[in-house]
Amino acid sequence: MPAKSYLSYVRVSTQRQGELGTSLIEQQSAIESYAARFDLTIVQQYEERETAAKQGRPVFLEMLKRLRRGDTTGVIIHKIDRSARNLKDWADLGSLIDAGLEVHFASESLDLNSRGGRLSADIQAVVAADYIRNLREEVKKGFYGRLKQGLYPMPAPVGYLDMGKGQPKKPHPVAAALIRKSFELYATGSYGIRTLLREMTELGLRNKNGNPVSKNAFNDLLKNKFYTGIIRIVKTGEVYHGRHQPLVSMKLFERVQGVMHGKTNDQHNTHFFVFRGLAVCRSCAHKLIPERQKGNVYYRCQTRTCPQKTLREERLTENFRWLLEDLRFTERENRHLERRLNERRGAAAAFAQTRRQTLTLQLETCLRRLSKLTDALIDGTIEQELFVTKKNSLILEEHELRGELKNVGGSEGDALDRTREILELANRACASYKTGNDEEKREMVKTVVSNFTVEGKSVVIKPNVPFELIVNRVKKVSGGAFRVADRTLQMLLSELVEYFYS
Repeated sequence: MPAKSYLSYVRVSTQRQGELGTSLIEQQSAIESYAARFDLTIVQQYEERETAAKQGRPVFLEMLKRLRRGDTTGVIIHKIDRSARNLKDWADLGSLIDAGLEVHFASESLDLNSRGGRLSADIQAVVAADYIRNLREEVKKGFYGRLKQGLYPMPAPVGYLDMGKGQPKKPHPVAAALIRKSFELYATGSYGIRTLLREMTELGLRNKNGNPVSKNAFNDLLKNKFYTGIIRIVKTGEVYHGRHQPLVSMKLFERVQGVMHGKTNDQHNTHFFVFRGLAVCRSCAHKLIPERQKGNVYYRCQTRTCPQKTLREERLTENFRWLLEDLRFTERENRHLERRLNERRGAAAAFAQTRRQTLTLQLETCLRRLSKLTDALIDGTIEQELFVTKKNSLILEEHELRGELKNVGGSEGDALDRTREILELANRACASYKTGNDEEKREMVKTVVSNFTVEGKSVVIKPNVPFELIVNRVKKVSGGAFRVADRTLQMLLSELVEYFYS
């Protein structure tokens, strides 16, 4: 190795700049010219594609380690801001200079062994660090400025398209509908993450790179409030009202979170069983396990010490068909419900007008409170942490009010449509179950039933809402009791509409 040997160090701030290569080539060329002019021998080149504003650059640290070993004379760098834009890295270089190592800057005539040259270099290093601080502040201002405008200054999540600076994200023509369907299906409680993801992938759901969405990404997708129109910054916990078009309502989103928190991952089943995962032992609260023996299906408890004996699938089928029979309405009940539905639809317009006025007043109050809260922060009468908490609460309230105001009237109509659909399903459920294949039967069971509680040979069925409301209606068939039945049916109808409205 030559008596005097030097390292060279070049750096660009981004990977893209490194790929273009222009700046790196120009820096290395200037260093080589400097070395040739002063007859310095370069024994190793270090090249880095990372900002100097942060500590921990791997190539820079490797170079410092080599210099500390003392097997080279020093290092040649293009300029001071190529070596360090944070004072910690500049201090590391300064300690090497103090130890007798030579640090040369090819584009700056500085004698670092003199007090004046060292002072000049220190000043330039401080200026470079201040430049980065100012740049960070400007970036931060721009970032939060976009957020306050309701714009998301980061890449669009799956289901949306980036439309350029200053523009809200736009729903993807294909993926947006699949995202919405994912929320709707998962909210039913009938799907696990893997099962739903597999179905959505088959329907064409892809990430931005055109690849299938991973399980973890899909799980995070179902937790992302961006799809409700809310922008949430994970690092600070702050939320903002977004200008992008929501794909799902806040109520649907909350329903999905409720299902997700109470759901375990689904497992792949080798054999198909209609009532798998739905029959629960009353004695030990464990789910009964189905197994096929000699052409028959039996459900047994998985706890060996449990007194519960095996149960034939026919017993579950029989009880379920009794439930479906109870769901079916009489002709008179159907006529009454149809009349009441039509009356409710006629009154929906008047209700919507009143509701719209109420929501408008609530929104105005919310905006006034938000303005007063901001004034309190400016005046210094409220702490930053409390301000963020209260601001988040008010923004979420504003978002919900705007969403409800936008959909007022439509929500009532949708609830009436869903009520009509569930009444029609209740009427045809028994016949559909009898004629359906095993997969259709299982879908019917999962739609109607929450679980079957088994004790000995006794089976108690817990229906899902709203089927529980229908089963629990009071049936009256003669005389004055018809008036009681009418009031009961009217109450049932109100409960169903309220359930779907919420």
